[in-house]
Amino acid sequence: MNQAFDVVGLAATYANKSAQDILKLAFSQFGDDLWISFSGAEDVVLVDMAWKLNKNVKVFSLDTGRLHPETYRFIEQVREFYKIDIELISPDQTKLEPFVKEKGLFSFYKDGHGECCGIRKIEPLRRKLAGVSAWATGQRRDQSPGTRSQVAVLEIDTAFSTPERTLYKFNPLAQMSSEEIWGYIRMLELPYNSLHERGFISIGCEPCTRPVLPNQHEREGRWWWEEATQKECGLHAGNIISKA
Repeated sequence: MNQAFDVVGLAATYANKSAQDILKLAFSQFGDDLWISFSGAEDVVLVDMAWKLNKNVKVFSLDTGRLHPETYRFIEQVREFYKIDIELISPDQTKLEPFVKEKGLFSFYKDGHGECCGIRKIEPLRRKLAGVSAWATGQRRDQSPGTRSQVAVLEIDTAFSTPERTLYKFNPLAQMSSEEIWGYIRMLELPYNSLHERGFISIGCEPCTRPVLPNQHEREGRWWWEEATQKECGLHAGNIISKA
């Protein structure tokens, strides 16, 4: 990486540039050390753009053990479509098993999704990112007015950086709208999760995801029993922390 990497300055310079330009910047600075986070939803656009810039692109996805069957099939579709490896990161069983034994499989409906997401998502992600210099996500500002409206195209990941290591986070799709994302998918005939055909827009774990009604915001389909301002699992905790 260029030692003169100016996060604040580059974030401002690239704020209105295309997703491809932001990814070009990411690859120019980090090369093969850049990892793409793929969630099994519209992140296929991010994967497509990154793959066209670097055929050796590194992609990972969190396998919480509670994803829809359609999501697992979609991950395999993408793997085959691009002929790439998608590293699946699973929860630590030494933490998951005691949690399930004590609280069962649906405790989050009563006491919130934080603890379950912490074990199934945050710990595996922290483990993965511990050896990563930079990652790119499919976050968009229009995904959640409560937590993502200020997402920057480039930032220091304050949630997963450590005193010894700074982690850089790129959000190339930040300013793209859902309409633009789906225009891209349709135009290039990319694979997509079949759940989208059944009213699912924002797709996460099966127990915490549901279809949305006409004119409902996509985030209404996630953790619908909780406050809108808390609808993050912790993967992008900085979104909430920065607004506290």
